[in-house]
Formats: sequence, C-alpha cells, structure tokens
Amino acid sequence: MDDQTRIELEAAAFRRLRRHLMEDRPDVQNIDLMNLAGFCRNCLSRWYQEAAAERGIEMGKEEAREVFYGMPYADWKARNQTEANAETQAAFEKSFAANVGDKG
Repeated sequence: MDDQTRIELEAAAFRRLRRHLMEDRPDVQNIDLMNLAGFCRNCLSRWYQEAAAERGIEMGKEEAREVFYGMPYADWKARNQTEANAETQAAFEKSFAANVGDKG
C-alpha cells in the first residue's frame, strides 16, 4: 500500500470514529470514555490541535474542540454531558493523571 492510500484510510477511520462518538453515541460520557479507554473526545480534539501545531498551524484549545465537536464545546456539554458521581470523578482523576498528565 502506498503512503497516500494509507493516509486516506487512516483519515477515513478517524472520521468514522468521530461520527460514531458524536452522532451514534453522544450518550457515552467523556468521563466514562476516559475511565475505560484512557482517552475521550477532548483528547481527540487535543491530538488534532497537536497535529496542527506540528504543521505550523496555530490553533487554540477551544478552536480545536469546536472543530472536533462541530460546535462550541459549551454547547456540546450542555446538550450531552451529565454530572458524574463522586466515584466516577475519583476514577477520572486517576485515569487523567495516568493518560494525560498535566496536559489538561
């Protein structure tokens, strides 16, 4: 497989993952994704921002989130996110530290 085809397939898989998380399963909470998988939608938007920076494209955290979420993050959060209980939040603190560290 040539590099261009591989890049196109990887991009298509990323778009499908994004669509799955944003359209098919908006009910799945970011905190649950982080606790179970070690990443969430916000991580994906941060990775997008980091990829842009590697290419010399300046993009802030909120701008990257808006690109990924397709709307301001505050709007997504209001529509789809629920308050987590204390146990879930404690698990998140551990998962975040292990997987993200101080990059929040």
